[in-house]
Amino acid sequence: HNIIAYFVKVLSNYARIYNTDYLVGYSMQIDDALLTRLEKLSYIKVDEDKRAEIVQQLSEIVGFVDNLSELDTTGVEATFAMSDASTPLRKDTPSCNTQINDDILAHAPESQDHFFIVPKIIE
Repeated sequence: HNIIAYFVKVLSNYARIYNTDYLVGYSMQIDDALLTRLEKLSYIKVDEDKRAEIVQQLSEIVGFVDNLSELDTTGVEATFAMSDASTPLRKDTPSCNTQINDDILAHAPESQDHFFIVPKIIE
């Protein structure tokens, strides 16, 4: 569910913005009031028939995160990623394949001299 992922993102941003570090050990309770607040923060309206399902799903996600907070990380260095390996990059080699341009322009309603012709919008 994309809406759940979006609400989790809004919820985590809310926690970061309002510095909820003082709530360590506190289990966040997802209820209808918090869902209403998330709706306001995300500009998304949840249908009444979906509210209970979304509250339940968000509660499961928060419960999973609460379980992670119980892990003993003493002596574990804080890192951004699990490994130091970076994303392999391809060689940036410039090329010019005009066939690609021609294929794209073939689907345009109107084109001229390898450019799209569009209606004039500014007079």
